[in-house]
Amino acid sequence: QALLVQSGGGSVQPGGSLELSCTTSGFTLQNYAAGWFRQATGKEREAVACISSSGGGTYYKEIVKGRFTVSRNDAKNTVWLQMNFLRPEDTGVYYCAVVWLGGRLCADTYDYWGQGAQVTVSS
Repeated sequence: QALLVQSGGGSVQPGGSLELSCTTSGFTLQNYAAGWFRQATGKEREAVACISSSGGGTYYKEIVKGRFTVSRNDAKNTVWLQMNFLRPEDTGVYYCAVVWLGGRLCADTYDYWGQGAQVTVSS
């Protein structure tokens, strides 16, 4: 069983929306910062949106600002990534990850990773 279980993903037209979710399995989300990363074919994995353990701090890659929103609810042990106004260049596999309090927010050195979800944006 994966420690982080993802749902969502799919295929949409440019300008469309998708929501991804990530739920912990076997542990609570509390005290973990969380992040969303994506990897396009032939490219390196990159951070796109992250949220601090308290929920009070967020980071967004510049090219997704104003389009993507990361949120969390520790009572549900779940993190979401709402993606609006999607573009073809947003296509890739999206991973959620968590890092214990004190870890660097949005670095690629997170403790646990989800299985990934394919997002395809095309006409």
